[in-house]
Amino acid sequence: MNKSNHTTVIGATPEGAGDPQAAARAVREMFTAIAPRYDLLNHLLSFNVDRLWWRKTARRFAGVLSRPEASVLDLCCGTGDMTFALLRQAGKSGGRIIGADFSHAMLQRAGAKSEGTALRWIEADALRLPFHEERFDLVTSAFGFRNLADYDAGLREIVRVLRPEGECGILDFAEPRGMVGKVYRIYFKRVLPGLGTVISGVRGPYAYLPSSVERFPEPAEMLERMRVAGFREVSWTPYTLGIAGLYWGRK
Repeated sequence: MNKSNHTTVIGATPEGAGDPQAAARAVREMFTAIAPRYDLLNHLLSFNVDRLWWRKTARRFAGVLSRPEASVLDLCCGTGDMTFALLRQAGKSGGRIIGADFSHAMLQRAGAKSEGTALRWIEADALRLPFHEERFDLVTSAFGFRNLADYDAGLREIVRVLRPEGECGILDFAEPRGMVGKVYRIYFKRVLPGLGTVISGVRGPYAYLPSSVERFPEPAEMLERMRVAGFREVSWTPYTLGIAGLYWGRK
């Protein structure tokens, strides 16, 4: 596949998934299987750098989050770590933050972690969100957008639910270049899958992770896809030597 061809509709393709519907089912099953140890593995396998990435992303949207009337959606929220980072950044203004995911098991853990907060959780498919048009001032997604069965459809759905001038932040892995990239690929493709499998007791998700990052569009292509979907301003900010990065867009 030519990664520079933005006219090609692409999305996550777990092993054995022959169409978008099968891919979506496979992804849901994988995340359901690893939900009990998902948080532990995220922190352990990233050496806790993931916490820094969430905080940095939340700070990027401090202006939106400081507005008491702002409505915020954290898409593909998993167990809610990005959602909690948004809440901490918003402070007393955080009563309008919703986390959405299509994995019931993940949302159960998010709900248990959020007792005593004003956060709300909704079980929903990111490609068919149960929200009216122009509902949100901010939509974020941390390490979940990459798992959608159709990236372009996901971007169009985000644009649909954003208000005019609304912002989007997609935080996800990237493939760094140079010597850093070589070392990173050894860890990411050889070490991480083995560790994840041993600790979680489930092989599929951590064997799938490196291939999903490799398949994900490179920054230039992703930014072009965002423009085509309807964002009039876009940018990409690399985090930690390009291991991850934030895609930003304004409707």
